[in-house]
Amino acid sequence: MKTQSVSWAALAAVSALVLAGCAATQTTKQGADVEIVTQKPAGCRQLGEVVGSQGNVFSGDFTTDENLLIGARNDLRNKAAAMGGNVVHAQDALHSTHPNSRGAVKSTVVGSVFACPRK
Repeated sequence: MKTQSVSWAALAAVSALVLAGCAATQTTKQGADVEIVTQKPAGCRQLGEVVGSQGNVFSGDFTTDENLLIGARNDLRNKAAAMGGNVVHAQDALHSTHPNSRGAVKSTVVGSVFACPRK
């Protein structure tokens, strides 16, 4: 009986990890206030470059392509907020695949972080 309960606990732990891999990275409170734009903003101070990503060869097959991209964008927002920025000029997005996978396994978004006057 004890072995069986340990097995159920292990199965539950693995299931929780797999399900966690399915969700998009959430924004922090500060990250939710960061705007992503496609053109370089005027009148703002550039703070640096940032890379946001979600997924890997292990979790990518358990995460939808949409959640990979949303998670990468949310990671980008969180990192920009941590740098003191409130706007990111998104410059490129990459969706990595693996020969044994059904779709994208990782999404990456690259951008420049700016501190812009609040509207």
